Amino acid sequence: MDKRLELLKNTHLFVLDMDGTFYLGEGILPGALDFLSAVKETGRDYLFFTNNSSKAPEDYIKKLSGMGCRITRDQIMTSGDVTIRYLAAHYPGKSVYLVGTPALERSFRDGGILLTRERPDIVVVGFDTTLTYEKLERACTYIREGSLFLATHLDINCPVEGGFIPDCGAFCAAIRLSTGKEPRFLGKPFPETVEMVLDKTGANRGHTTFVGDRLYTDVATGVKNGAMGALVLTGETKREDLASADVQPDAVFEGLQEMGQLLRRL
Repeated sequence: MDKRLELLKNTHLFVLDMDGTFYLGEGILPGALDFLSAVKETGRDYLFFTNNSSKAPEDYIKKLSGMGCRITRDQIMTSGDVTIRYLAAHYPGKSVYLVGTPALERSFRDGGILLTRERPDIVVVGFDTTLTYEKLERACTYIREGSLFLATHLDINCPVEGGFIPDCGAFCAAIRLSTGKEPRFLGKPFPETVEMVLDKTGANRGHTTFVGDRLYTDVATGVKNGAMGALVLTGETKREDLASADVQPDAVFEGLQEMGQLLRRL
């Protein structure tokens, strides 16, 4: 059987990346909504997951709604959600200095995380589009003084229309150079993300496929953690990149449009 058809047949839950996979910038990609219909029609399910921690899940729900895709809160997760869950499970009651947007701060507070600006137990770095030198200085000082160093995700750049802007991984690189300390990254492609997805959905690891346009995050989440990874060619990764890539997908699709068409042939 064709590798693509075999993957689709064995998938009960599709975990979908967003930018570069479902939409590009402000425009929904061709066939994306039809793919969701095909998933439901064939008795399968889907969940959106983004590493972008600069916005709250509610912001993404609103954006998707504007594209004709209406989902509920339990159909979307972010690396911010994974980080909140990780802190609550492993460091309950510990204080956190958060390098993040106001939206991420609200999510942390809503999740019961104690935020502080003075002598924190933990420094958490997110994709902070409101980053200031003061925030960077405080983070470095606290980490140098012994605070634990965590980050919501490892993406170095965030794709935007016309190019890229520095993302969480780039901020962490500056902090690492200043302090000599390495962060613990969460989000995709790390096990904590897969564990949260499986716990929240009740899905089986071997029947879950992570779908996205990036090999080192989206696809790697599946192939490195006992699930499956499907690459779509509508975003960052091109077919010619596969020859030299360390991470290899279980299947490659032109995009969600092709995935939907093939699902209906099963």
